[in-house]
Amino acid sequence: MYTHFGVQVRSLGGKGMETKRVIEINGIKMEVDLRNAKRVDQFKVGDPVKVLVKNYSSYDCYPGVIVGFDEFKNLPSINVCYIETSYSEVKVKFKIINEKVEDIEIAPLQEFDQKFDLNNALETLDANILKRKRELEDAESKKEWFQKNYGKYFGSFFDLEDEEN
Repeated sequence: MYTHFGVQVRSLGGKGMETKRVIEINGIKMEVDLRNAKRVDQFKVGDPVKVLVKNYSSYDCYPGVIVGFDEFKNLPSINVCYIETSYSEVKVKFKIINEKVEDIEIAPLQEFDQKFDLNNALETLDANILKRKRELEDAESKKEWFQKNYGKYFGSFFDLEDEEN
């Protein structure tokens, strides 16, 4: 018998084949069948998690973190941030999980799970930022050219069209 988080636990069954456990909570003894026991996880903000997301007909698993809890009376929810990574892209996604959401699940991240490569993700995000900055500069340059040269090339054509309407 041992005590675990204030609960006295006594194992029943043979060596290595534990199927039942007796637990005592506030003086009440209960026998728990481990073959049918349901695990209850406790999470707090900042806990690393595995996020299982349904994509069409399959599931993909991503590293994530609990970022908040919404204690709504009718639909309490967990807010999760997770990272989808590929060779050339990193997507930071947020998802709200509650009893009505069916396409996503979370589980605690274990010590032996594959660790997330933060440096690689940051390098990819920096590269994406640089790419978007170049795209923005290109769009601004096109807008500047359009504002400067539009009237020279097309102004009279559109002025006539506007007068007819």
